Amino acid sequence: MQTMAYLNGELIDSRDLTISPTDAGFVLGTTVTEQLRTFGGELFRLEDHLQRLEESLHVVGITTSRKPHELADAARDLVMANRPAIQPEDDLGLCIFATPGPYRTFEPQAKNGPNVGMHTYQLPFDLWSHQYTEGARLIVSQHRQTDPESWPLSLKCRSRLHYYLADQQVRASDAGARALLLNRHGQVSETSTANVVAYYESEGVVSPPRHQILPGISLQHLQEIADDVGIAFCERSLTPDELLAADEVLLTSTPFCILPVTQLNGAPIGTGKPGAVGTRLLAVWGNSVDIDIVAQAQRFSVRKEAPNR
Repeated sequence: MQTMAYLNGELIDSRDLTISPTDAGFVLGTTVTEQLRTFGGELFRLEDHLQRLEESLHVVGITTSRKPHELADAARDLVMANRPAIQPEDDLGLCIFATPGPYRTFEPQAKNGPNVGMHTYQLPFDLWSHQYTEGARLIVSQHRQTDPESWPLSLKCRSRLHYYLADQQVRASDAGARALLLNRHGQVSETSTANVVAYYESEGVVSPPRHQILPGISLQHLQEIADDVGIAFCERSLTPDELLAADEVLLTSTPFCILPVTQLNGAPIGTGKPGAVGTRLLAVWGNSVDIDIVAQAQRFSVRKEAPNR
């Protein structure tokens, strides 16, 4: 079944969603983006993602005519248009992106301005469904997180070569591992695709300071559900050795919500198996969106073609 996409105020055939190779978003990597997902067909924390998008647009200096409420309506319309292409119990990922438009060196006479687009995709549950029960493995990469002097860490953009290089380096030694990036002081920053937190029985959930990392929407939700069930949440700097000493380490990101980490640099964390606190928090997250997150991921890690409806 053919799906739809969004570009500059219109729903279009997804096959027609194209950006010129002379666009500054492609030439310079100045593409601002947000990644969302649905639960039961409803976009998760859409307004929070759009607020962060607005902040990123301001940092980059991209001015669009699209207001947040217009983008919200377009995002919901796009999800509604594309849901018939998947099974009723399945869910979609949604990418929102914005670019400055033509790079004037290549298109000096261009008159069109910024591009704002959206597209949906099937969540690749097969990439992480097994990690709910087996746990994720992290390896510290020699490639560091960018300095906040380069650009604000709150900026969510496509300029992620350091993530790519970090993952390449790590996967050369362990194809199934994720890269853990440190900042220039040797403190834990984040992984290439997720925020990372530690759990200590004596402290509760500990996150690196928010000003030193991308302030994840999922991280905020994790803090809220921890508060709801009476688990303390705080922020302080963490070293890799402190992660190894944690009772549990968790990753949090939009697609998978929460994943347990069971190894760091080949050494076990805690018991070397997913822990009770992460399992509890994931269940609470699932209750908050009325989805059994693990069961859904396991069921749709292998998909059959959706029936015509």
